[in-house]
Amino acid sequence: MNLTDSRSDKHSTPLFVDKILRLIVQLVNRQTILLLAILFIAGLAGAMLNMSRLSSNLIHTQAVQSSALYAQAMKEARTLYSNNAVSRAKEVHGITVTPDYAAIPGGIPLPATYLIELSKSISQQNPGMSVRLYSDYPFRWRQEEGGPKDDFEWAALKYLRQHPQETYVRVENFQGRPALRYAEADIMKPSCVTCHNTHPDSPRRDWKVGDVRGVLEISRPLDSFTEQTQAGLRETFTMLAGLLLLALMGIALVINRLRQTSKELELRVIERTAQLCQSNQRLVEEQEKSDQLLLNILPESIANQLKEGQSSFAQGFAEATVLFADLVNFTKLSEKLPPTQLVSLLNEIFSQFDRLTEKHGLEKIKTIGDAYMVVGGLPLPRADHAEAIANMAMDMQAEILRFNLRRGHDCDIRIGINTGPVVAGVIGTKKFIYDLWGDTVNVASRMESHGIAGEIQVSAATYELLKHRYNFQHRGSIHIKGKGEMDVYLLTGHKLQNHSPLVGHGLPL
Repeated sequence: MNLTDSRSDKHSTPLFVDKILRLIVQLVNRQTILLLAILFIAGLAGAMLNMSRLSSNLIHTQAVQSSALYAQAMKEARTLYSNNAVSRAKEVHGITVTPDYAAIPGGIPLPATYLIELSKSISQQNPGMSVRLYSDYPFRWRQEEGGPKDDFEWAALKYLRQHPQETYVRVENFQGRPALRYAEADIMKPSCVTCHNTHPDSPRRDWKVGDVRGVLEISRPLDSFTEQTQAGLRETFTMLAGLLLLALMGIALVINRLRQTSKELELRVIERTAQLCQSNQRLVEEQEKSDQLLLNILPESIANQLKEGQSSFAQGFAEATVLFADLVNFTKLSEKLPPTQLVSLLNEIFSQFDRLTEKHGLEKIKTIGDAYMVVGGLPLPRADHAEAIANMAMDMQAEILRFNLRRGHDCDIRIGINTGPVVAGVIGTKKFIYDLWGDTVNVASRMESHGIAGEIQVSAATYELLKHRYNFQHRGSIHIKGKGEMDVYLLTGHKLQNHSPLVGHGLPL
């Protein structure tokens, strides 16, 4: 496999794991109740398995303890019989202690015989239970039944000879039923040593105190213990299953309620989101209106600075061209028309002037009554500001002529232009206006007020900038307040064009 294949395998393994995790998350989200039920059932199964194991241990422990009690009781019974009965009976004339006590008048059983008889009686009274006393050195009269009979008994003898103080226990099938087989060592006591070493039927003559002379075995079937435990387990399982069912029902109700609440919240979120979107849309629209209104009042660059938090703006420009225009005969027209119609006509004219301002890239400053002020070369400086103002002035004349032709009025316009340094800015905190200051502005105003109706009067400074591209008529010298005598010129049109105002402006001759 090449390097590319190995890299693709490395990348594909995390992707596969990621897909598996996503599937698990989706399954958890969609089948929560089912998964909880599975987890509960798995937990219940685990609990039942653990309880079953504990019950098995409990059955084993109970059977061992019960067998130990039986063994202890039988040994105590033999001891009591040996010490209190046999020892006294030997002193009474006519009483014989013998294993064959039933065939001899006045005979009583030996302690070992007594224990064997007691074991048989217990076994008969408890079906399935076996109590045996056996040895690998039985007396001759017990050789048929007194020795070990199966593997367990031989193993018990061998183990207990090595560990006489312990017990030997095994769970196995006994007489066709599961049973616990319990074995304890039968220890040789001082009172029995002489009898076992001297009795003519004893198979061994070297017994000592503490030797393991045999085994006491108690075998108990586990059916009763198992039935009791299983009944308890069934009751416990039924109770746990009921609790599980109630828990699942409760969880299902809670989850369904949470899902319903989640859906309601999602709907509310969707509604609120839609409302917020509508509100945001309205805010955007209002913001656009506000921005447009601000741009109608201030230049874009100044408006942006104002929105950024600046409170005052002032900037000096080394050279700009200022135009003042005033409508002639409009005052007489106002005396003949109602106010609403007058304002409508004025709005029509000035709206056309605004379009011309945008066309030539100029900045409208303000209107005062029937006067209109515009400047070129600011707030963004441009080299052809004088030419743009000159073209604006001639287009304004043409627009007035069109207005008169449409409306049948006899309005005229007087325009004055001057070029020079100015200061521009915004002052105050209310009703913002972008305005100009300086001598250049004052002279431009004088060029208009001392001008001639229907003419464009410019200062010498503006003339010097435009004389190579436009035609002028030298008007001569006029007195300007505060400035004295000044040469002024009348702009008549572009070079190589007819001086008639109608020529070059798209008007019919």
